Amino acid sequence: MAAFKAFGADKKIRVVLTGCGGMAQGWVERTLKKPGMELVGLVDIRREAAEKTAQKHKLPASVVYSTLQEAIEKAHPDAVFDISVPEAHFDITLTALKAGCHVLGEKPLADTMKRARAMCAAADKHKRLYMVTQNRRYMDTIVSFSRGIKMLGQLSSLDADFFIGAHFGGFRDVMDHVLLLDMAIHTFDQARFISGCDPVAVYCCEYNPHASWYQGAAAAICVFEMTKGVVFTYRGSWAAEGFNTSWESTWRAVGSKGSIIWDGGAQPKAQFVAGKEGFIRPLKDVPVPTQKVPSAGHEGVLDEFESCVRSGKTPQTVCHDNVKSLAMCFAAIESARTKKRVEVKV
Repeated sequence: MAAFKAFGADKKIRVVLTGCGGMAQGWVERTLKKPGMELVGLVDIRREAAEKTAQKHKLPASVVYSTLQEAIEKAHPDAVFDISVPEAHFDITLTALKAGCHVLGEKPLADTMKRARAMCAAADKHKRLYMVTQNRRYMDTIVSFSRGIKMLGQLSSLDADFFIGAHFGGFRDVMDHVLLLDMAIHTFDQARFISGCDPVAVYCCEYNPHASWYQGAAAAICVFEMTKGVVFTYRGSWAAEGFNTSWESTWRAVGSKGSIIWDGGAQPKAQFVAGKEGFIRPLKDVPVPTQKVPSAGHEGVLDEFESCVRSGKTPQTVCHDNVKSLAMCFAAIESARTKKRVEVKV
């Protein structure tokens, strides 16, 4: 990643937000609460969506724009928050970076790997920060789970289950690979964060359950080969009614000393081998130390973005790292299409 000039701590970061749908409302609220930021623009190709967002948050009509280019020319932002649909991320990000703006974008980074690589190259060319939102990394329990895995000795396998019946409506209902591209990116990125490993190859079976309300494939089973000889398995469905997992998935990590499990919500639990005899070796419960993050979820994302813009440091979800998680999605899609093992290429 190319170095960029630190913004400094003596002035507010002027922000333009693009994409004023349902997800954007939380981003507007969080931005308005940040004393170091000033929301100077709301952009949506459906101007009425931007107008409604401005009215909802008691912002003046002067912050409403129909195009990002217009907002850049008139509002002079330092940063652009991209909360648009995946297909729009490429054009929005390149426009913002070319104008000298830092970018905080929603996942997935892009709708193709070719575009993702071009976006990372643009961040380097224009010497600006492009950070991708992966809010699951900013949780006390996931940090506890990740550090607890280091207690296991040599990690062998990591398994995640994600089953939720999610009725969104809108663009997700007609996406071709709705689970793998829109949701599994979270779990795949979690797996990299939790294990400290990167993807090597994948075999994937993607399908759409019989009673699914999605047009595209809403379920998948993946087996990833990771670095350090670790195997990561993923079973997921967005069309599974009953016994929902958490949005963070349920997890099991197996290592040379024992296992750690995490339900995606409560504190992780560990059991280690406590003896050398018996058909089933005796086990002991081992406490997993609680880790605290300075700020959680999307607030953590926003805080790290501001901190890195001001300091010139690199955030953990910078585009150059996050593209590895996106590559897992597209490799899984290709494996499902070809019914073959596919190498994960960044």
